[in-house]
Amino acid sequence: MGRGKRYLESLKLFDRSKRYEIEEALKILKDMKRRFDETVEVSVKLGIDHRRTDQAVRGAIVLPHGTGKSPRILVFAKGEKAKEAIEAGADIVKDEAGIKEIIEKQTAPDVDVIIATPDMMSELSKAGKILGPKGLMPNPKTGTLTWDVKKAVEDAKKGRVEFKTDKGGCIHIPAGKISWEIEKLVQNIEFFLKTLSQMKPPSAKGQFIRTVTISTTHSPGVKIDVNSVFRKKKK
Repeated sequence: MGRGKRYLESLKLFDRSKRYEIEEALKILKDMKRRFDETVEVSVKLGIDHRRTDQAVRGAIVLPHGTGKSPRILVFAKGEKAKEAIEAGADIVKDEAGIKEIIEKQTAPDVDVIIATPDMMSELSKAGKILGPKGLMPNPKTGTLTWDVKKAVEDAKKGRVEFKTDKGGCIHIPAGKISWEIEKLVQNIEFFLKTLSQMKPPSAKGQFIRTVTISTTHSPGVKIDVNSVFRKKKK
């Protein structure tokens, strides 16, 4: 598939074979022409065997400056926990009837995050084939299956980002908007990389974080010098 004129012009702004410090890479991205305030995206290639379940990496973090997006949150809870969810700012709160509706319609709801209390799981697990492929299935590892509904909703509102390895052994997260100050974007990206570096599976051998690329929604990717991130933290 051919690339658009704007994309090809953007490629002239940097050396694709070079690895840049984060600040440099963000300056390059900011110099690229765009039609709207695009999201800055971070892609990390990990040194794992993606075919092995014991090397899958999955988690969630609350970025220091959020993501620039206000997520739409659905909570499955009842009684006091349902009230807690409403008070915390959840967009939609439903009980088992809402889960049955998903199963009947065979369609995932139009939300960004689903949070549930553990007593909802026996029913919610029946909707796994519908919610799982959309990345919406609540999970204790990402803090979305919990009795602490208030914290889960507040974290999601602040910009909690869930991530997991894809079939190529890569992880992708949004890190903010390109219009933001470089310092805020740097802090978000460094916080993510530092967190990720501590999640190396015991069975994974060799270098864990292989390559890091940052881009915006429609831009080419600029490679980051990963070592520079960790050298900076040691100063």
